[in-house]
Amino acid sequence: MQGWRSSKILGVDGLEFVDLDLGSAGDQHLVVDVKAAALNFSDLLMSEDRYQVRPPRPFTPGQEIAGTVLSVPQGSRWKVGDRIASKIPWGGFAEQALVPCDSAFLIPENISFELAAALPVTYTTSMIAFFDSTELRADQTVLIHAAAGGVGLAAVEIAKAIGARVIATASSSRKLDIARDHGADICINYTDENWVQAVKGATDGLGADVIYDPVGGEIGLQSLRCLARNGVILVVGFASGTITEIPANRLMLKRASAKGVYWHHDHDADLIKEMMNKMFVMLENDLLKPLVDRRFNLAQLPDAMRALQNRDTTGKVVLTI
Repeated sequence: MQGWRSSKILGVDGLEFVDLDLGSAGDQHLVVDVKAAALNFSDLLMSEDRYQVRPPRPFTPGQEIAGTVLSVPQGSRWKVGDRIASKIPWGGFAEQALVPCDSAFLIPENISFELAAALPVTYTTSMIAFFDSTELRADQTVLIHAAAGGVGLAAVEIAKAIGARVIATASSSRKLDIARDHGADICINYTDENWVQAVKGATDGLGADVIYDPVGGEIGLQSLRCLARNGVILVVGFASGTITEIPANRLMLKRASAKGVYWHHDHDADLIKEMMNKMFVMLENDLLKPLVDRRFNLAQLPDAMRALQNRDTTGKVVLTI
């Protein structure tokens, strides 16, 4: 089979399109014929050894896939031909992938492979953020940064499905229009030096009850200025490339808290299943409308990753295989 291999710590420039050996599936994995694989910013970081998960090289990147089951271990509840989606540690940017049996989810018949591949990371992250890391309520205001990106747009949709008031930030008018189309109530360009004042104005000076921050850096730091009393800032990621250093005194003075949003199949299997079930119910009720912004074929992975790296995308970027 063909796929991509990262053998050097050179990011996109270190990727090679080669013939790969899938290896043995063993008794815990499905062999899956990959039909679509979605990109995440963490794929870029992983290829540069800047992510918390650092696979031994050479490795095949790609964490979000959808496809059909080719083989199953003896006694598995899965069967050949099942349509599944999964978040895997790595290995998704190839024609076939190994998927842990307990990490696979059955794709409803009315959902395409491309759409299904866009769900396991970004939507699960945002579901966990609002249903587990904090319990977002309909009477609250949530500030969502990078609201037209993968996790940001998922967060907008889920927050609106809950009934919360959503303030969305993004870096351009086009991206803000997309966030608005997906339910954001107020849209603010965070490249404007007065964006904090704009958030305060939109909340009558009270600030946002919940802040969802996948950006980090200076955006994360300045967010503390528009956090409501007793509010919570959700640390989702660091797309800016800089980890936010949160001054504890600001949290103290507002009786606020900072909570990390992170999940792992080895530790959170039951939680993930619960969130995925909730998510599929929302999808069936048309409360979520995932956006696949751009599609590339498997051989175009470097182009797809550069588009993501250059912030030239919204929603999800998907490889069709």
